Amino acid sequence: MSLADTMQVTLRLPTRTLFNGSVQRLFARAENGAFGMLPNHTDFVTALVPSVLILTTEDGGEMFFGIDEGILMKKGYQVDIAIRRGVQGSDLDTLHETIQAAFIEVDEEERVARSALSRLEAGIVRRFGDLRKPTV
Repeated sequence: MSLADTMQVTLRLPTRTLFNGSVQRLFARAENGAFGMLPNHTDFVTALVPSVLILTTEDGGEMFFGIDEGILMKKGYQVDIAIRRGVQGSDLDTLHETIQAAFIEVDEEERVARSALSRLEAGIVRRFGDLRKPTV
């Protein structure tokens, strides 16, 4: 395998692709600590923790992503990252605010969905209980 200057990174959410492109460097945080990756880095898989993912593009610019837990897999010059939640920020200063707004909104939606599911389950249990009652 020849040496390369870039690697292809795909950052995926459950419902869409957040980023897909060529980068020079990647900086992320795994369960056992932070790490940097260049295109010729050895292949590996690791679990990511909630943190900031930094990608250095081909033109030297940096892209910042606030990510939730996920998995990173590198094979050759392809890096696939699957995360539960993530947002892109223009810089580190505004990324914190963006993360707070997006993740708090999702947490509220999850709370409402869990509440609706609990009510639905309770209704099903009541109906099954009614089925067992003898009719006169």
